[in-house]
Amino acid sequence: MIDQKSVERLYECDVIDARGDRIGSVKQVWLDEASGQPIWASVHTGLFGMRESFVPIQDAQVKDKHITVPVEKQKVKDAPEVDASGGRLSDAEQAGLYEYYGMIPAANSGDHDRLPQRSGNHMAGQDRMTDQQRVAERRRTAGLQDATGTRDRMGREQDRATGQRERGTDRQSMTRSEEQLRVGKEQVETGRVRLVKHTVTEQQNITVPVSHEEVRVVREPVDPNDTSARGGKAFQDDETELVLHEERPVVRKETVAVERVGLGKETVTEERTVGGEVRKERIDVVDDSRQTPGDRKR
Repeated sequence: MIDQKSVERLYECDVIDARGDRIGSVKQVWLDEASGQPIWASVHTGLFGMRESFVPIQDAQVKDKHITVPVEKQKVKDAPEVDASGGRLSDAEQAGLYEYYGMIPAANSGDHDRLPQRSGNHMAGQDRMTDQQRVAERRRTAGLQDATGTRDRMGREQDRATGQRERGTDRQSMTRSEEQLRVGKEQVETGRVRLVKHTVTEQQNITVPVSHEEVRVVREPVDPNDTSARGGKAFQDDETELVLHEERPVVRKETVAVERVGLGKETVTEERTVGGEVRKERIDVVDDSRQTPGDRKR
């Protein structure tokens, strides 16, 4: 359980939900005015971290700059919007948060005040306080809280009286609001590319020149007086033999490296148009004192 002594450490922590997912970083810590115990922490959530959501930290655990809360991330992101710029939560804001998270407020709980972040030197000085000084400090703080509550109630009554006086004057006004688009960017993973090598078999034909020997009959006239031309016996069977040769293609295969294939990335910038529906309020002037509808203007 988080006590008041460990509040300063919360500003350096990330908030983790019950499933281990990161919700956001601690922006502000809110204390119960009556007990002084940390009740809420506001964290930055949303697509671009622009939204400040409230998460209960009564049952949270702090370890290694991480705050683990017993709620899921989406539950925190969908929490009711609360104006965290002020120093105190209104009764309606407190009731809305308690109802949303299914919590029951303590019987002695009061308003919830924001605790400003203090420096490390100031906290070190508090650690060196004696027991008597701590008791005196708690008494003084309790007195200030009572005085603060009284001043706040008087201030609210004064504001209501001021509003009634303004309604009695001739000038009336109202605030017009509208939604505006805010566009940011986030980097997401769109796919994965892999290099896969496999073997395919194909037929290749190569033309190779080859030669061979052929038999050709050569006839030459013989001089009757040439004794060297005489061979063999006349009018007897005879035969001779000649060996023929030819070239034949011989096929063999060898493996050689022919190419290197790799993967690279480059960033390409393009323009995309995004849009969305926004709401706006329009203020019309309606004069009920006339019999016919009066002119309307924005």
